[in-house]
Amino acid sequence: MKLLSRLVALALCLVTTLVEARTFEEIKKDGKIIVASEGGFPPFNFFRGPTLTGFEIELAEALAKKMGVQIEWRALAFDALLAGLRQDRWDMVIASFGVTPVRAKAVSFTNPHYCSGGVIVTKNPAIRKADDLADKVVAVQTGTTYLENVQKLAKVKDVKNFPKDTDARAALVSGRVDAWVTDKFVAKAALEAAPSAGLTIGDFVFIEHIAPAVKKGNTSLVEAINKALQEVMADGTYEAISKKYFNEDIRCR
Repeated sequence: MKLLSRLVALALCLVTTLVEARTFEEIKKDGKIIVASEGGFPPFNFFRGPTLTGFEIELAEALAKKMGVQIEWRALAFDALLAGLRQDRWDMVIASFGVTPVRAKAVSFTNPHYCSGGVIVTKNPAIRKADDLADKVVAVQTGTTYLENVQKLAKVKDVKNFPKDTDARAALVSGRVDAWVTDKFVAKAALEAAPSAGLTIGDFVFIEHIAPAVKKGNTSLVEAINKALQEVMADGTYEAISKKYFNEDIRCR
């Protein structure tokens, strides 16, 4: 019985391994693309009541329209998104993933849909530069490039990582940490939403390109997304969505 169970488990494992990501042709035939995001990173992706919305959500809807398909959304923890992509649980992820060499080995990225970087946010205006984080406690979100880059700063006293970026922000507001490193546009939105919190934005810790991701090697889907992205950037759709959330066009220059 144990041997049979092991053989069945091995067979299931092999079947799972052999499953390939859906090509764009298969997605187009089905009429829908399954897209995953976090829903906890305003203004890029967040919930307004029960509705998933934000810059990346509206942009993905515009891309899907150009591609001739509907979106079926999934929302879950940031650090589970790429793992689910590799397991073929969805076709695409759009959740402000910075393109890094390590991530590029695991998934395929499309062209970037915006450029930004991690900035220092504090309640102390004297903390503005990376060097100012020496002997300080810094809050970041788990699984992000913000965490990776802050950990590279040798003199930081401690790095506190949180499941959600909003939790990292709350730690700063409540005085539990000295600084919060997050996306430039997320920081700007946080200051606009709560001007009385006394937050200030400092310098960039790093700059990065941010892009949607698909399963490694899914060339047909990468090409379809890139084509749709080029079209929405050319016809004014991208600029309109970007200005709605940021009052500026945040595409890479």
